[in-house]
Amino acid sequence: MKRETLTYEQFLHQWASQVLPYLSPRDLAAAACACRTLSYIAAGVTSRRTADAARSLERYQIPFLDSTISPHPYSHFIYTRHTIISSPSSFSQSWGGEASKGTVTDCERLQGSSSCFGGIEVGCDCDSCKQGRCSCWSGMELGVFKECGESCRCGLMCENRKTQAGIRIRLNIVRNERKGWGLHATEAIRKGDFVCEYAGEYLTTEEARIRLKTYDELSSKGRISPALLVVREHLPSGKACLRINIDATKIGNVSRFINHSCDGGNLKAVLVRNSGSLLPRLCFFASMDISEDEELSFSYDSFSSSVMGRSKAGVNKLRLVALFDAEVVFE
Repeated sequence: MKRETLTYEQFLHQWASQVLPYLSPRDLAAAACACRTLSYIAAGVTSRRTADAARSLERYQIPFLDSTISPHPYSHFIYTRHTIISSPSSFSQSWGGEASKGTVTDCERLQGSSSCFGGIEVGCDCDSCKQGRCSCWSGMELGVFKECGESCRCGLMCENRKTQAGIRIRLNIVRNERKGWGLHATEAIRKGDFVCEYAGEYLTTEEARIRLKTYDELSSKGRISPALLVVREHLPSGKACLRINIDATKIGNVSRFINHSCDGGNLKAVLVRNSGSLLPRLCFFASMDISEDEELSFSYDSFSSSVMGRSKAGVNKLRLVALFDAEVVFE
Protein backbone atom coordinates (compact mmCIF):
# COMPACT_ATOMS: atom_id res chain seq x y z
CA MET A 1 0.00 0.00 0.00
CA LYS A 2 1.44 3.33 -1.05
CA ARG A 3 2.01 5.71 1.83
CA GLU A 4 0.52 9.16 1.32
CA THR A 5 3.08 11.96 1.54
CA LEU A 6 1.96 15.19 3.16
CA THR A 7 2.95 18.51 1.73
CA TYR A 8 4.57 21.05 4.03
CA GLU A 9 1.32 23.03 4.26
CA GLN A 10 -0.69 19.91 5.09
CA PHE A 11 1.82 18.85 7.75
CA LEU A 12 1.89 22.35 9.27
CA HIS A 13 -1.91 22.51 9.37
CA GLN A 14 -2.15 19.06 10.98
CA TRP A 15 0.55 19.86 13.55
CA ALA A 16 -0.80 23.31 14.41
CA SER A 17 -4.37 22.02 14.80
CA GLN A 18 -3.11 19.69 17.55
CA VAL A 19 -0.70 22.07 19.29
CA LEU A 20 -2.28 25.55 19.17
CA PRO A 21 -5.33 24.63 21.35
CA TYR A 22 -2.91 24.07 24.25
CA LEU A 23 -1.36 27.54 24.02
CA SER A 24 -2.08 30.51 26.26
CA PRO A 25 -3.59 33.61 24.59
CA ARG A 26 -0.18 35.31 24.52
CA ASP A 27 1.57 32.32 22.90
CA LEU A 28 -1.35 31.85 20.52
CA ALA A 29 -1.05 35.47 19.38
CA ALA A 30 2.69 35.01 18.86
CA ALA A 31 2.13 31.87 16.78
CA ALA A 32 -0.46 33.70 14.66
CA CYS A 33 2.22 36.19 13.60
CA ALA A 34 4.46 33.45 12.16
CA CYS A 35 2.64 32.74 8.90
CA ARG A 36 -0.75 32.81 7.21
CA THR A 37 -1.55 29.17 8.02
CA LEU A 38 -0.92 29.59 11.73
CA SER A 39 -2.84 32.87 11.72
CA TYR A 40 -5.85 31.10 10.19
CA ILE A 41 -5.73 28.22 12.70
CA ALA A 42 -5.19 30.56 15.66
CA ALA A 43 -8.24 32.59 14.63
CA GLY A 44 -10.30 29.40 14.64
CA VAL A 45 -9.04 28.47 18.10
CA THR A 46 -9.91 31.93 19.44
CA SER A 47 -13.38 31.77 17.89
CA ARG A 48 -14.14 28.36 19.42
CA ARG A 49 -12.80 29.41 22.82
CA THR A 50 -15.03 32.48 22.75
CA ALA A 51 -18.02 30.32 21.81
CA ASP A 52 -17.75 27.97 24.79
CA ALA A 53 -15.90 28.53 28.06
CA ALA A 54 -16.96 25.03 29.18
CA ARG A 55 -15.11 23.13 26.43
CA SER A 56 -18.23 21.04 25.69
CA LEU A 57 -18.00 19.57 29.21
CA GLU A 58 -21.39 20.98 30.25
CA ARG A 59 -24.83 20.33 28.78
CA TYR A 60 -24.90 23.68 26.95
CA GLN A 61 -22.24 25.94 25.52
CA ILE A 62 -21.38 28.92 27.74
CA PRO A 63 -20.12 31.71 25.44
CA PHE A 64 -18.18 34.89 26.18
CA LEU A 65 -20.03 38.01 25.02
CA ASP A 66 -17.98 41.19 24.78
CA SER A 67 -19.44 44.43 23.43
CA THR A 68 -16.44 46.48 24.60
CA ILE A 69 -13.34 47.20 22.56
CA SER A 70 -11.14 44.91 24.66
CA PRO A 71 -8.48 42.99 22.69
CA HIS A 72 -9.16 39.93 24.86
CA PRO A 73 -12.43 38.25 23.75
CA TYR A 74 -12.26 35.55 26.43
CA SER A 75 -10.69 34.74 29.80
CA HIS A 76 -8.20 31.89 29.78
CA PHE A 77 -8.29 29.20 32.49
CA ILE A 78 -8.40 25.41 32.82
CA TYR A 79 -11.93 24.05 33.11
CA THR A 80 -13.12 21.55 35.69
CA ARG A 81 -16.75 20.67 36.41
CA HIS A 82 -16.07 19.91 40.08
CA THR A 83 -13.55 20.87 42.72
CA ILE A 84 -10.42 18.73 42.51
CA ILE A 85 -7.24 18.10 44.50
CA SER A 86 -4.61 20.74 43.67
CA SER A 87 -2.87 20.04 40.36
CA PRO A 88 0.73 20.56 39.22
CA SER A 89 1.44 23.99 37.75
CA SER A 90 2.42 22.27 34.49
CA PHE A 91 -1.09 20.89 33.96
CA SER A 92 -2.54 21.94 30.60
CA GLN A 93 -5.81 21.45 28.74
CA SER A 94 -6.73 21.59 25.09
CA TRP A 95 -9.27 24.32 24.35
CA GLY A 96 -10.55 25.49 21.00
CA GLY A 97 -9.45 22.62 18.78
CA GLU A 98 -11.47 21.47 15.79
CA ALA A 99 -14.35 19.23 16.91
CA SER A 100 -12.57 18.56 20.19
CA LYS A 101 -13.85 18.15 23.70
CA GLY A 102 -12.01 19.34 26.77
CA THR A 103 -10.23 16.71 28.82
CA VAL A 104 -11.28 16.01 32.39
CA THR A 105 -8.95 15.57 35.32
CA ASP A 106 -8.35 12.30 37.17
CA CYS A 107 -10.80 13.06 39.97
CA GLU A 108 -13.63 14.13 37.65
CA ARG A 109 -15.62 10.97 37.87
CA LEU A 110 -18.70 10.78 40.04
CA GLN A 111 -18.21 13.72 42.40
CA GLY A 112 -17.70 12.87 46.05
CA SER A 113 -15.22 10.10 45.31
CA SER A 114 -13.83 8.68 48.54
CA SER A 115 -10.60 7.74 46.75
CA CYS A 116 -10.07 11.34 45.61
CA PHE A 117 -11.00 13.12 48.81
CA GLY A 118 -9.81 10.80 51.53
CA GLY A 119 -13.27 9.57 52.48
CA ILE A 120 -14.48 6.10 53.31
CA GLU A 121 -16.47 3.60 51.27
CA VAL A 122 -19.94 4.27 52.65
CA GLY A 123 -23.23 4.92 50.93
CA CYS A 124 -26.80 3.79 50.48
CA ASP A 125 -27.88 0.58 48.75
CA CYS A 126 -31.03 2.13 47.26
CA ASP A 127 -32.05 1.35 43.71
CA SER A 128 -34.13 4.53 43.69
CA CYS A 129 -33.53 7.02 46.50
CA LYS A 130 -36.55 8.70 48.05
CA GLN A 131 -36.68 11.33 50.76
CA GLY A 132 -37.34 9.73 54.14
CA ARG A 133 -36.18 6.28 52.98
CA CYS A 134 -32.59 6.88 51.85
CA SER A 135 -29.90 7.04 54.58
CA CYS A 136 -27.99 9.68 52.57
CA TRP A 137 -31.04 11.92 52.14
CA SER A 138 -30.97 13.83 55.41
CA GLY A 139 -31.33 17.33 54.02
CA MET A 140 -29.52 20.06 55.95
CA GLU A 141 -27.40 18.55 58.70
CA LEU A 142 -25.09 20.75 60.79
CA GLY A 143 -25.28 23.41 58.12
CA VAL A 144 -24.27 21.07 55.27
CA PHE A 145 -26.63 19.63 52.67
CA LYS A 146 -26.06 15.88 52.18
CA GLU A 147 -26.22 13.96 48.90
CA CYS A 148 -25.50 10.43 47.71
CA GLY A 149 -21.88 9.64 46.81
CA GLU A 150 -19.76 7.42 44.62
CA SER A 151 -20.15 4.31 46.77
CA CYS A 152 -23.95 4.48 46.66
CA ARG A 153 -25.74 1.96 44.47
CA CYS A 154 -27.91 4.62 42.79
CA GLY A 155 -26.64 6.34 39.65
CA LEU A 156 -26.37 9.93 38.46
CA MET A 157 -30.12 10.03 37.76
CA CYS A 158 -30.78 9.76 41.51
CA GLU A 159 -32.94 12.60 42.84
CA ASN A 160 -30.45 13.11 45.67
CA ARG A 161 -27.61 14.18 43.33
CA LYS A 162 -28.85 17.62 42.31
CA THR A 163 -25.38 19.18 42.24
CA GLN A 164 -23.37 16.36 40.65
CA ALA A 165 -24.35 16.48 36.98
CA GLY A 166 -22.70 19.81 36.25
CA ILE A 167 -24.43 22.96 35.02
CA ARG A 168 -27.87 22.21 33.55
CA ILE A 169 -29.01 25.73 32.71
CA ARG A 170 -28.08 28.13 29.92
CA LEU A 171 -25.57 30.83 30.85
CA ASN A 172 -23.49 33.57 29.21
CA ILE A 173 -20.31 35.29 30.37
CA VAL A 174 -20.75 38.99 29.62
CA ARG A 175 -18.12 41.72 29.83
CA ASN A 176 -19.03 45.03 31.42
CA GLU A 177 -16.71 48.02 31.03
CA ARG A 178 -16.86 48.80 34.74
CA LYS A 179 -17.09 45.35 36.36
CA GLY A 180 -15.35 43.17 33.82
CA TRP A 181 -16.68 39.68 33.17
CA GLY A 182 -19.94 38.60 34.82
CA LEU A 183 -22.12 35.49 34.67
CA HIS A 184 -25.65 35.93 33.28
CA ALA A 185 -28.63 33.59 33.05
CA THR A 186 -30.01 33.16 29.55
CA GLU A 187 -33.13 31.40 30.79
CA ALA A 188 -35.45 31.91 33.74
CA ILE A 189 -34.32 30.16 36.93
CA ARG A 190 -36.72 29.27 39.73
CA LYS A 191 -36.00 29.96 43.38
CA GLY A 192 -34.25 26.93 44.91
CA ASP A 193 -32.83 25.59 41.63
CA PHE A 194 -29.20 24.50 41.58
CA VAL A 195 -27.09 26.84 39.45
CA CYS A 196 -23.46 25.78 39.71
CA GLU A 197 -20.68 24.62 42.02
CA TYR A 198 -17.82 26.91 42.95
CA ALA A 199 -15.29 24.61 41.29
CA GLY A 200 -11.55 24.91 41.62
CA GLU A 201 -8.68 23.28 43.46
CA TYR A 202 -8.72 22.10 47.05
CA LEU A 203 -5.62 23.53 48.72
CA THR A 204 -3.94 22.97 52.04
CA THR A 205 -3.71 26.04 54.26
CA GLU A 206 -0.01 26.34 53.51
CA GLU A 207 -0.62 26.13 49.75
CA ALA A 208 -3.34 28.78 50.05
CA ARG A 209 -1.03 31.16 51.90
CA ILE A 210 1.74 30.74 49.34
CA ARG A 211 -0.62 31.31 46.42
CA LEU A 212 -2.25 34.31 48.08
CA LYS A 213 1.14 35.98 48.47
CA THR A 214 1.86 35.39 44.78
CA TYR A 215 -1.61 36.58 43.75
CA ASP A 216 -1.22 39.79 45.78
CA GLU A 217 1.96 40.61 43.89
CA LEU A 218 0.49 39.82 40.46
CA SER A 219 -2.87 41.51 41.05
CA SER A 220 -1.13 44.72 42.17
CA LYS A 221 0.37 44.83 38.69
CA GLY A 222 -2.95 44.04 37.02
CA ARG A 223 -1.68 40.69 35.72
CA ILE A 224 -4.19 38.39 37.41
CA SER A 225 -7.68 38.34 38.92
CA PRO A 226 -7.42 35.90 41.86
CA ALA A 227 -10.43 33.83 42.92
CA LEU A 228 -9.41 31.98 46.07
CA LEU A 229 -12.13 31.26 48.64
CA VAL A 230 -11.68 30.01 52.18
CA VAL A 231 -14.65 28.38 53.91
CA ARG A 232 -14.42 27.82 57.65
CA GLU A 233 -16.96 25.34 58.99
CA HIS A 234 -17.36 25.88 62.73
CA LEU A 235 -18.96 23.05 64.69
CA PRO A 236 -21.72 23.87 67.23
CA SER A 237 -19.34 23.31 70.15
CA GLY A 238 -17.15 26.11 68.88
CA LYS A 239 -14.08 24.00 69.69
CA ALA A 240 -13.40 22.68 66.20
CA CYS A 241 -13.16 24.23 62.76
CA LEU A 242 -12.75 22.71 59.29
CA ARG A 243 -11.02 25.06 56.85
CA ILE A 244 -11.62 24.46 53.15
CA ASN A 245 -9.55 26.39 50.59
CA ILE A 246 -10.91 26.48 47.02
CA ASP A 247 -8.85 28.22 44.35
CA ALA A 248 -10.52 28.93 40.99
CA THR A 249 -7.86 31.31 39.74
CA LYS A 250 -6.23 28.93 37.26
CA ILE A 251 -8.50 25.88 37.37
CA GLY A 252 -12.24 26.28 37.82
CA ASN A 253 -15.58 26.65 36.07
CA VAL A 254 -17.78 29.60 35.15
CA SER A 255 -18.67 30.32 38.79
CA ARG A 256 -15.37 32.22 38.93
CA PHE A 257 -17.15 35.00 36.99
CA ILE A 258 -19.93 35.53 39.57
CA ASN A 259 -19.70 39.09 40.89
CA HIS A 260 -20.43 40.62 44.29
CA SER A 261 -23.77 42.30 44.98
CA CYS A 262 -24.25 44.85 47.78
CA ASP A 263 -27.94 43.99 48.13
CA GLY A 264 -27.38 40.27 48.76
CA GLY A 265 -27.55 39.09 45.16
CA ASN A 266 -29.77 36.37 43.73
CA LEU A 267 -27.68 33.31 44.66
CA LYS A 268 -27.34 31.43 47.94
CA ALA A 269 -24.08 29.65 48.76
CA VAL A 270 -24.50 26.21 50.37
CA LEU A 271 -22.05 23.54 51.51
CA VAL A 272 -22.84 20.12 50.02
CA ARG A 273 -21.21 16.88 51.21
CA ASN A 274 -21.54 13.56 49.38
CA SER A 275 -21.69 10.29 51.31
CA GLY A 276 -18.17 8.94 51.81
CA SER A 277 -16.50 12.31 51.19
CA LEU A 278 -14.80 14.22 54.00
CA LEU A 279 -14.60 17.52 52.12
CA PRO A 280 -17.77 19.44 51.28
CA ARG A 281 -18.27 21.43 48.09
CA LEU A 282 -19.54 25.00 47.82
CA CYS A 283 -22.61 25.20 45.59
CA PHE A 284 -24.85 28.05 44.45
CA PHE A 285 -28.66 27.87 44.44
CA ALA A 286 -31.09 30.54 43.27
CA SER A 287 -32.24 32.51 46.33
CA MET A 288 -35.11 34.04 44.33
CA ASP A 289 -36.72 33.73 40.93
CA ILE A 290 -34.18 34.89 38.33
CA SER A 291 -35.20 36.39 35.00
CA GLU A 292 -33.71 35.68 31.60
CA ASP A 293 -30.58 37.81 30.91
CA GLU A 294 -30.26 38.74 34.60
CA GLU A 295 -26.75 38.79 36.04
CA LEU A 296 -26.00 36.21 38.73
CA SER A 297 -24.44 37.54 41.92
CA PHE A 298 -24.01 36.87 45.61
CA SER A 299 -22.90 38.93 48.58
CA TYR A 300 -19.41 38.47 49.96
CA ASP A 301 -20.59 40.15 53.16
CA SER A 302 -23.11 37.77 54.70
CA PHE A 303 -25.24 34.78 53.83
CA SER A 304 -27.43 32.26 55.63
CA SER A 305 -26.32 28.63 55.59
CA SER A 306 -29.66 27.41 54.31
CA VAL A 307 -30.64 25.69 51.11
CA MET A 308 -33.55 26.46 48.80
CA GLY A 309 -34.93 29.10 51.16
CA ARG A 310 -35.13 26.84 54.21
CA SER A 311 -32.93 27.52 57.24
CA LYS A 312 -32.41 25.39 60.30
CA ALA A 313 -31.95 26.76 63.79
CA GLY A 314 -28.94 25.66 65.75
CA VAL A 315 -26.74 24.70 62.79
CA ASN A 316 -23.01 25.30 62.85
CA LYS A 317 -21.65 28.62 61.65
CA LEU A 318 -19.93 28.80 58.30
CA ARG A 319 -17.38 31.50 57.68
CA LEU A 320 -16.43 32.23 54.09
CA VAL A 321 -13.47 34.44 53.32
CA ALA A 322 -13.31 35.73 49.75
CA LEU A 323 -9.60 36.37 49.49
CA PHE A 324 -9.94 38.07 46.13
CA ASP A 325 -12.25 40.75 47.45
CA ALA A 326 -13.58 40.81 51.01
CA GLU A 327 -14.57 38.72 53.97
CA VAL A 328 -17.98 37.10 54.12
CA VAL A 329 -19.66 35.46 57.08
CA PHE A 330 -22.26 32.71 57.06
CA GLU A 331 -24.49 32.65 60.12
